[in-house]
Amino acid sequence: MRFLLPLAAIALFAACSGEVEDSRPGQPVKTRQQAFKDILRSFEPMGVMLRDKTYDADKFLTLANDLVARRDAPWAHFGPDTDYPPTKATAEVWRQPEKFAEKKQAFIAAADALLAAARTKDGKQLDAPYQAVYDACQDCHKTFRRR
Repeated sequence: MRFLLPLAAIALFAACSGEVEDSRPGQPVKTRQQAFKDILRSFEPMGVMLRDKTYDADKFLTLANDLVARRDAPWAHFGPDTDYPPTKATAEVWRQPEKFAEKKQAFIAAADALLAAARTKDGKQLDAPYQAVYDACQDCHKTFRRR
């Protein structure tokens, strides 16, 4: 019984401090956030396979195909009027559009290279291309994503 009160307090706090909803037409911020989550759902299981040495060539290839199929989804939702809460994008997205476009292209190229490596079904060729996608994401996040 003594654990119920703290759990109830935590639940109430979480409900009251929820994230701001995207109420704009078309919900561009929410849409791009969901697109990035979908990309991560394809990408992260590949990393788990590589880290845990549980490589399955067919599963990895399916995930790499999913990643490439999803890689373009978020970018169209970074319109000029989409810098508002609940965005996690920094204002630099709109101040440095050329640099942002370069980072996007680096991610797309890395995703394509990962898919090409996955098609070989040689697990020994996947660490570097997987790391390149990871690095492209992190490099973009350094400037263009709030933590």
